[in-house]
Amino acid sequence: MVVNKSVKELENSQAALTITVDAASIEKAYQDKLKKYAANLQVDGFRKGKVPASIVERKYGEAIREESTFEVMENTLQEALKDLEDDKKPLPYSTPVLQEEESLLPFKKDSDVTYTVNYDIMPKFELASYKGLEVEVKTQEVTDEDVSKEIEKLRDQNAMVISKKGKAAEGDIATIDYVELGDDGNAIEGTAKNDFTFTLGSGYNLYELDNDVIGLEKNEEKIVEKEIDGKKVKLSVKLTNLKTRNLPEVDDEFAQDVKDEYKTVADMKAGIKADLEKKAEDANKNAKAQALLDKLVEETNISVPASMIDIQVEQNWRNFVQNSGLQEEQVLSFLKMQNNTKEDILNEWRAPAEKEVKTQLILDEIKKKEDFAIDQEEFDKACEEQLKNITDEDTKNYYKNMIKDDMQFAKVVPFLLDNNKFTSAK
Repeated sequence: MVVNKSVKELENSQAALTITVDAASIEKAYQDKLKKYAANLQVDGFRKGKVPASIVERKYGEAIREESTFEVMENTLQEALKDLEDDKKPLPYSTPVLQEEESLLPFKKDSDVTYTVNYDIMPKFELASYKGLEVEVKTQEVTDEDVSKEIEKLRDQNAMVISKKGKAAEGDIATIDYVELGDDGNAIEGTAKNDFTFTLGSGYNLYELDNDVIGLEKNEEKIVEKEIDGKKVKLSVKLTNLKTRNLPEVDDEFAQDVKDEYKTVADMKAGIKADLEKKAEDANKNAKAQALLDKLVEETNISVPASMIDIQVEQNWRNFVQNSGLQEEQVLSFLKMQNNTKEDILNEWRAPAEKEVKTQLILDEIKKKEDFAIDQEEFDKACEEQLKNITDEDTKNYYKNMIKDDMQFAKVVPFLLDNNKFTSAK
């Protein structure tokens, strides 16, 4: 059926597959389709199934030839794609697009058909040097000030909330009643809010009343003026309750309340510092890896096809919706309220998504080049745990290859950290 096929690599990680289909195969498909229509068409003067093929051909021949030829082209395309080398095959999410369709029409009798489809392929690129580099990166160091800040957080978490006499101050917990006033000084219906509680200085209130409440005493009332969205608003504000946080003293008793294993303040400071240093170590590893990968992306020329970016952007959108805890319709409604759309968001994400794809391609290429050895015992254990419910050997072997690939991939970043030098940025 396929007389000839050839693949030509194009720019931007695309390929053009050209296929020639022989006239005999096309003609057979046409005749088969003609007979099928003749058997099912209802034509005046003939019983169903008794319409001569010559009449069907005269009335519908061109449309039937077009339909049958396109079907042959689709079948031969699928047949040709199966035989291509992996690096010449289209990406799973890239649909081959027929080129210059108009020039093929109308299809002629007893003629071969040569057509071309374009599609995206896996990018090919030369890796930049990824070992023996010196990379500047900003790292974290744990200071005594960091430990003190962490202790202050713990004091705040363990604070006792008690009633306060006197004037409200920043950090106090205020409960207020407020209402908007009209030009006549009377309350505007529907604008009153009673027993609204917030921490002074947090800004957690519609009218940003923190500074207006600071200095008031319980049951004291005042009139304030605000500008909201360019509109001047007059409010009556009354402080109805005032509380403060009574922070615990930093002593051995407090340390024991934080953790049973802490017996003294010194124990607590040492424990907090160790925890912060562990977090800083992890953060520094991530920062070093990211700085190195940013450098490799910058120095490696990769032409990423649009379909790869599209699929990454769509995956990022799905993650975004899932992490929001909302339904997609709710997210879209929220964006609409902000005069934004999904398309606006996805367009903003395309450049970062392209960088994500490039990073993934580079890591995968390093994995292939280094062909990291994996621990056989660890591999066997992972296979046993993950494939215990799979009995088909072909399916099991497929997943074994995936497990091996994942285990090798996990070694890439540690390998890069061990084989490059990192200096602290000033």
